[in-house]
Amino acid sequence: MFDLNGLSSSKEHLDFLKSVRREKMEVRLTQLIILFVAFALWEILANARIIDPFITSQPSRVIKTIVQLYQEGALFGHIAVTCWETIVGFGLGTFLGTIIAIILWWSKFLSKVSEPYLVILNSLPKIALGPVFIVWIGAGPAAIIVMTLAISLIVTIMEVLNGFLAIDQEKIKLVQTFGGTKYQVLTKVLLPASLPTIINALKINVGLSWVGVIVGEFLVSKSGLGYLIVYGGQVFKLDLVMASVIILGVAAALMYQGVVILEKWLVKHRG
Repeated sequence: MFDLNGLSSSKEHLDFLKSVRREKMEVRLTQLIILFVAFALWEILANARIIDPFITSQPSRVIKTIVQLYQEGALFGHIAVTCWETIVGFGLGTFLGTIIAIILWWSKFLSKVSEPYLVILNSLPKIALGPVFIVWIGAGPAAIIVMTLAISLIVTIMEVLNGFLAIDQEKIKLVQTFGGTKYQVLTKVLLPASLPTIINALKINVGLSWVGVIVGEFLVSKSGLGYLIVYGGQVFKLDLVMASVIILGVAAALMYQGVVILEKWLVKHRG
């Protein structure tokens, strides 16, 4: 009976895993079909002149533009500049935001003092500060990274701090009852329990970091994908604009998938 039950249980588990894998494949396949249909319709409508290919471009012209940039040796240079600025801004925003959130959780006095300022800074359109950063720091990658940091930092602080405050107080009291210090509460309770919140902050920061970098490149850069978009718009090379936008979309999606992979690894490691 034990062997039979074990076999039955194992078979049911395998069937469940197969259904999960099948569902994932169906989701991916549907996503690819939607993407293919969207690009196919775009190409067909442009060829039929239902939409103006000069204004909207079309996939074939976008591919031709990307190939041309590659042949000129400019493609990977522009991608590398934008990706480097984004990764640095993303990393700094997440790291500093988490550290400041820990400091504010540690000191209730500082938390109460900073609360109205965080709300105001979060509501402030940071893009409007771009020209100020350029004057203070100078036109260059540093100003772009600071712009990215300004957009992602406050969101990270508020997201992580709210995650800390939402932790079950009974767990904290239990550790304190057994003589646990505040540092032990932080490392043994708060940070492990807040891992989903920190991962969620990472996911949010992916989009915010790309926004910050592209806005910064719009203002000051002489290289990067943001620069190509501005240049293409100024000289009416809409193929170049759309090619840059599509490359941006691919890069942002890859970065987001990197965060998802990190999340799975951390969950597995914790388990």
